[in-house]
Amino acid sequence: MIKMNIGKCDICPRNCKINRLVSDKGYCRADAGYYISSIFAHKGEEPIISGKNGICNVFFAHCNLQCVYCQNYQISRNKTDLQQFKITKNEAVKNIIECLTKNKTNIVGFVSPSHFVPQMVEIIEELHSAGFFPTIVYNTNAYDNIETLREIEKYVDVYLPDLKYAFANLGLNYSKVKDYPTVAFEAVKEMFRQKGDFVSINPKGYIESGLIIRHLILPNNVENSLAILRFIAEELSPYIHISLMSQYYPTADAFKYPELSRTITKEEYSEVVKMAQRLNLSNGWIQELTSNEYYLPDFDNTFPFKE
Repeated sequence: MIKMNIGKCDICPRNCKINRLVSDKGYCRADAGYYISSIFAHKGEEPIISGKNGICNVFFAHCNLQCVYCQNYQISRNKTDLQQFKITKNEAVKNIIECLTKNKTNIVGFVSPSHFVPQMVEIIEELHSAGFFPTIVYNTNAYDNIETLREIEKYVDVYLPDLKYAFANLGLNYSKVKDYPTVAFEAVKEMFRQKGDFVSINPKGYIESGLIIRHLILPNNVENSLAILRFIAEELSPYIHISLMSQYYPTADAFKYPELSRTITKEEYSEVVKMAQRLNLSNGWIQELTSNEYYLPDFDNTFPFKE
């Protein structure tokens, strides 16, 4: 039994201390219910995650960050209640089981779970009760409480954090959070403590355990990316699997920020890739520079991503 207190919410680093049991909504505006926008097999993740048949991704609505460039802005914004995405636990479990069996896969990813960890754990326990024991992927923005991560250690097989910023001013300007590097670096260190730098892969080519650190390169912010890579190589391990993402595309409110109003350039991407090579970060994946159009989702569709 986990100790997180949804009645005085301390699940994520926002520590709102509000009672979500009575819909006293805090920063993420979520109550104690299950707000899930989509459950489907996603084939666009890293090869050892999505494999041939895809990972059954569970997309939670709302978020504990509010990134101005968020590609999932249709479901992540906290300005409205997003009641259209509220379902029951039983519905969530049923849909996940259908996704697993229909697509012949055994891996489930919880996307943006930081503010819905108790609900995530309840879903996992229900899956186990039903005889399903899929590999569990915790796909997070890395703004996580260390105490929460310690409590879910036995539930999570794979950590997939998107490590965004090495500089606090960027977190404040772009994601409305003042302490992102402090919190996220410590959170990723905890994930590393739990999983180390070894990735376990089964005979079918799917990951079964480990840590993969994603990083989305932002236009006009190469120094941020270089600092992220130095943190990984020098404070964690150069053997960690990383995923460098070039898929940035200005959406939602990003055009209000001139420096974010374009995709990244070949020169910017090349500089970051060369730094990864200099730091001997040789495990992982590098997206094609043209990936920015392929990964744009539309959550008005049953299957938000292009196949």
